[in-house]
Amino acid sequence: MGFHRSFALALILAVILAGAPTQAARLKLATLSPDGSAWMERMREGAAEVAVETGGRVHIKYYPAGVMGNDTAVLQKMRIGQLQGGTVMAGSLSEVYPDIEVYSLPMKFRSFSEVDHVRKTMDPLLLDALSQKGLIAFGIAEGGFAYILSQKPVRNLADLRQRKMWIPGGNPNVLEGVKDFNLKPIPLAVSDVLAGLQTGLIDTVTTSPIAAVALQWHTRVNYLLDVPFMYIYALFVADQKVFSKLSPKDQAVVREILTRMFADIDRRNREDNIKAMATLPNQGIEFITPSPEALAELRDHSDTVARRLVETGRFSPRIVKALDDDLNAFRRR
Repeated sequence: MGFHRSFALALILAVILAGAPTQAARLKLATLSPDGSAWMERMREGAAEVAVETGGRVHIKYYPAGVMGNDTAVLQKMRIGQLQGGTVMAGSLSEVYPDIEVYSLPMKFRSFSEVDHVRKTMDPLLLDALSQKGLIAFGIAEGGFAYILSQKPVRNLADLRQRKMWIPGGNPNVLEGVKDFNLKPIPLAVSDVLAGLQTGLIDTVTTSPIAAVALQWHTRVNYLLDVPFMYIYALFVADQKVFSKLSPKDQAVVREILTRMFADIDRRNREDNIKAMATLPNQGIEFITPSPEALAELRDHSDTVARRLVETGRFSPRIVKALDDDLNAFRRR
């Protein structure tokens, strides 16, 4: 959406709000995205469009830049009614609906074409199942493929086991996964990772190119293992009880606009990640291609992780089988 259309929407919004009903529904939504970012610009456009199309009956207020806390805090504030929704990483919803994180199983995807093929059929299944848990989801926006970035070379699993590897705290699926790789995980909040790299507390991270650049982690690493390790993504969710209080007409309008908005963000993130990946060699980061033997070993352990997460009940066999069947059919083609 261009500047002139955004400006026109803002003018119309101002007129509508001036005469808006005093009992207009207010949806308070939180996000980690900072003001001025492409995410927030598109999200504010979506909010303006909602107000216009509902005649001011629905007003969206965003709390950007993590002012409402991390994902755990946002979900807690949704439970007590302080917030009505927000954007959260898939792993944050694993306690609500563990299968929502199925795309993040290690080394499950090898290319974006595989991701796109699987998501066409599985996104609706996952989002519908999430709605059964009391959360309306307006879509999935990819964070991109996460790669292993390190201060010392990582060419195989033996090298990785010698590294002090960061993992995000509070994610039981990640903790289960590292057991099978026999790694030395160091849980840290995202806000503490850069300091950890600077002080030597950690020397290895797994993240997407765009996140590495945005968080400046790329300035503290020297190598990238050039194989997608996992697929990461966020969801835009709202409390179903609050959403159901809107009129059916307004529910349809809000759902259509916010779903379309988040799909735009999903596409933009793909483009930004590809661009960020291309800049990393210019930042002095050396790309390492694993040998066929090293790659096979990593994939074998990744398959073991998936089986263990199913056996321990973290993922349902039906969902993992559906993902595997879809992937294998695509690869055979």
